Formats: sequence, structure tokens, C-alpha cells
Amino acid sequence: MAVQTVLGSIPADQLGITACHEHVLWYPPDSMALEDADLGLNSIPAAVAELRYYKSVGGGTLVEMTTEEIGRSPLDLAQISQATGVHIIAVTGHHKAKFSAEFLQNQSVEQIAERIIREITLGIADTGVRAGVIKAASSLNHAAEVEKRVIRAAGIAHRQTGAPVSTHTEAGTFALEQAELLLEAGVPPRKLLIGHLDRNLPREVYFQLAQRGVFLGFDQIGKEQYWPDDQRAILIRDLIEAGYVRQILLSSDRARKSSWKVHNPQTLGLGHILLDFVPRLKKVGVEEQAITTLLVENPAHFLDF
Repeated sequence: MAVQTVLGSIPADQLGITACHEHVLWYPPDSMALEDADLGLNSIPAAVAELRYYKSVGGGTLVEMTTEEIGRSPLDLAQISQATGVHIIAVTGHHKAKFSAEFLQNQSVEQIAERIIREITLGIADTGVRAGVIKAASSLNHAAEVEKRVIRAAGIAHRQTGAPVSTHTEAGTFALEQAELLLEAGVPPRKLLIGHLDRNLPREVYFQLAQRGVFLGFDQIGKEQYWPDDQRAILIRDLIEAGYVRQILLSSDRARKSSWKVHNPQTLGLGHILLDFVPRLKKVGVEEQAITTLLVENPAHFLDF
């Protein structure tokens, strides 16, 4: 089996260290961009520089979670991957209702599923670049009607293609319910990643999700404004000790210009997990082999069709 990158399929064991929820290029709606100039990533040269830096500290692959309605750029991603040697996996599917409701307003579950399947099997629009992950989302404390349609479509598309499903939860809320909806839609736990959990949810939510067999997305690493990394490291250690080492995926979801080293030398950018967070894991007693499982083996299992 293989993983589908923007430059074609590769064996899962070639991914190396993988960040499972990042952005390389994305364009927020005008209203948001005018309000917050730091939001969005819109420079190919900056992306090339940041990804070369990521590779220089040991990174091999990242999953680019930008959907069509926020400016997914498949040909640009292919160009950036080629220029940097970093494997990039593009997504199909849709973001939360705030971004996707207008785009999807007249589309049935079947129409959404059909397009997702086409983007995985044939390519995005007429680019020939194929998506390797399906994105679904929910809003704060609930799933809007349009989000439920995407969830059902994601289930249909997964059953047809085998592509993994990765999600956005709003600040980690509605995580258990979102997981149940996707499992009911036919996505098996080993192909389901529930995202943004580490916005500081109650500990029991992580363990309840882990018991369902899904992947747990610790993808806000470095965002101390939500939760200190030291606390993330302790919770990850406790989950590993409880037997869930094979269900944890790490990333840092850096979607602001100021969060990249190329724009802001004060930050570690895409190197944060490897240069700062891995030492924290070791400090709380997580062993080297478990760290390899989190960064290399788990992404390979999740992303493999």
C-alpha cells in the first residue's frame, strides 16, 4: 500500500518524521484578512524557505490541511514539495461551516462525496494532483447541518477509496460526538484522526476517545496561550503508559505568518516539535522508541491507503 502525496504515491515507510496537521499556503476570507494581517500564508518563497528549514532539522513530510474554500493550491504545493524535498499531502473535503456553508449550500451528500472521490482518484480540478486525506469539521459545541453532510460524504468517500479522514474540532469541543458521527458514517477508527484536542480538554475526553480506537490529534503544540507544552507532554506520557502509544499524532498547525521562523526568527517555526517538544517528552520520561512511534510509525499507519 502507499501514501498519496502531491507528487504521487510513495511507500508509507518513506515518509520519515511527519507533521499531520499544518498549512503551507492558505488564504483567509477578505473580512478575516483585513481584520488580522498575520492570518494566512501566501508566499511560495517563504514556504520553500520554511520547509527547507523543517527538513534541515529532521522533518520529512507534512499534511497540508487547507481546503478549497480557504485557498488550497495543489500545483503550488507540488512546486514547493519539489523545491524542498519535503513530502506534502494535500486534503480534499471541507472546513467548518464558517468557511464552507456558502460554497456547499446547494450540494447534496452524494455530490460532495463524488467530488471528494474524484479528487482522490483522478486529481484536484484538472491539475492531476491527487489528495491523500479527507477533511471534515465541526463548529463550537455542535455540528452544523452542512458539516453533517460533509461527515456523511467523508464516510462514503472513505469506503470507496480507503483514504484517511482528519478533522477540525473547534477548540477541541464536540470531539466525542464528532468521532461517533464519523464512525457511524463508516470510517474505521484506525483511519480517523480527531484534531485540535490539545486546546485543553478534560483529561477523560482523551481516554474516552482512545478507547474508541481513533487517533488523537495533539496538533496545537507550541501554542502556549491555550495550554502549556509541559502539560501536553505529561498527558501524552500518561496516554502512552495507559497503552495508547499507537494512537497519538503530533503537529503544530502553524497558520500565521508570525508562527514561521522565516517570518519571525524568535520562533522555532516548523522545527518546534523536534527542537523543543521532543526534549520535553524525554524530560517527563517518554522513551526514544515511543517518540519514533509518534513521529514516524503512527503517521505512516494512518496515512497509508
